[in-house]
Amino acid sequence: MAAQIAYRRIYEESSPQDGQRVLVDRVWPRGMKKEDAHLDEWLRDVAPSTELRRWYGHDPDRFAEFRRRYLAELRDTEHHEAAGHLRDLAAHDTLTLLTATKDVDHSQAAVLAEWLATRKR
Repeated sequence: MAAQIAYRRIYEESSPQDGQRVLVDRVWPRGMKKEDAHLDEWLRDVAPSTELRRWYGHDPDRFAEFRRRYLAELRDTEHHEAAGHLRDLAAHDTLTLLTATKDVDHSQAAVLAEWLATRKR
């Protein structure tokens, strides 16, 4: 099992303790060069749908509903394969989920980290 599932901004310095570094945003982070990202994977298919992302707009007042809708999306066929791949990564290595979002505690990365932690037991 993974020693840890973490999440943070992609703009922060990478660390050997990150383990597998996976970007979980649907769009590439503004101003980030691919060679500077130090990614193992960009798993855009696990990100929230464009419609959900636009509705949420990173409004913390909408986070509870965003979380509920996003967890429902993770069960649909569009997200199923990518979500399963993340579960496999979390079961075998330390995993750091990366996002460009400024408020990482109210992001899909936070929801994914919690979701993965409950499924690796």
